Amino acid sequence: MINKVLIANRGEIALRILRACKELGIRTVAVHSRVDRDLMHVRLADESVCIGPNSAADSYLNIPAIISAAEVTDADAIHPGYGFLAENADFAEQVEKSGFRFIGPSAETIRLMGNKVSAIRSMVKAGVPTVPGSNGPLTDDEERTRQVAREIGYPVLIKAASGGGGRGMQVVHTEHALLKGVHVTQREARGAFGDETVYLEKYLERPRHVEVQVLADQHGNVIHLGDRDCSLQRRHQKIIEEAPAPHIDPQARERTLQACLDACREIGYVGAGTFEFLYQDGEYFFIEMNTRVQVEHPVSEMVTGVDIVAEQIRAAAGEKLRYRQEDIEIRGHALECRINAEDPKTFSPSPGHVERFHPPGGLGVRVDSHLYSGYSIPPYYDSLVGKLITFGESRDICLTRMHNALDELVVIGIKTNGSLHQRLVRDEGFRSGDITIHYLEQLIRRD
Repeated sequence: MINKVLIANRGEIALRILRACKELGIRTVAVHSRVDRDLMHVRLADESVCIGPNSAADSYLNIPAIISAAEVTDADAIHPGYGFLAENADFAEQVEKSGFRFIGPSAETIRLMGNKVSAIRSMVKAGVPTVPGSNGPLTDDEERTRQVAREIGYPVLIKAASGGGGRGMQVVHTEHALLKGVHVTQREARGAFGDETVYLEKYLERPRHVEVQVLADQHGNVIHLGDRDCSLQRRHQKIIEEAPAPHIDPQARERTLQACLDACREIGYVGAGTFEFLYQDGEYFFIEMNTRVQVEHPVSEMVTGVDIVAEQIRAAAGEKLRYRQEDIEIRGHALECRINAEDPKTFSPSPGHVERFHPPGGLGVRVDSHLYSGYSIPPYYDSLVGKLITFGESRDICLTRMHNALDELVVIGIKTNGSLHQRLVRDEGFRSGDITIHYLEQLIRRD
């Protein structure tokens, strides 16, 4: 049994975890930086502990402080949420060595899937479709690098094995630019991730971003919750997500969903996870696996009725999944708009005092946010302040509800990207449901 969970995060995801714990009858500990003492989940938690100054490095990334907080509050488990330490294998390992349960997969699994080279090798072994590439790291053998690129065919993408968030990637269109591109990416990877390992893969020029949500327990049971489309992105950061992904070849979808289940069994996965793919010309190509709960998990919850965070906690407690695959029915459609505290045109952050916050409501509307009137958004962290989710029996109904919900949303005192979302849900290209990952940036450039 898990009786008390320490929530090692902040903002909307910390509040989401707290609510799941309360439904399960589990007590909660909120850790926070000095500036975050007024966060909603800190107010609602059974206990709270200040773990350091305002900077993330001194607080939410401070592993000894977090583990000490778990010790002094007699917590049983630690939930990392997303971001910060959620995919840090050393953190997961230290949590377990300190006698607590880490609500997520094992440190070994996080390391395996956190390195894109080893992750791709594991996926190939499990039969998951991957992007044609070097199938391993590039070496100092420059002629081999040229030969691999010729076999793949230009353009190629040079990627850091430990990269993420759009960093450590470079597109190369000609052999003349290849070796320089490799050296530049290695230098960036070494500085950003402390690992200069890079590899090559085919650059897909007009893909969509489609991902598969999975849940697994410690007893070998694995299910998927269908797929999501996350193609509307800016600088590799998702803006709008939806489930299920529209206009997907049903046979390719079924093959890929099954392959993801096989992959989870192959690597002994436990907890919630997401397989991310590029989808082009009716084919899926694996790019990475996120070994944590995703920002966009609510859209999968809305179309399946499964509480993903609660299932994460149950899996960490050693319980069996409450669902079999045949119990999962994808019903209707769901959309999520990420509400950021930022200028909708320049995208510069807009922290400050929230004079008034009025969340929208109505049938099929969900708001995951830690905002409240009188709250001050600090300038030290990510600009995400909420997620507006709508559900409908069809994608058209879902879009209409999102349009209406965005009209109802009131945030006074700071700027948000709400007006950008209003434009996007009316945009004919997006409404068609058949856009690529480049669509939003092309739309912005046309302005």
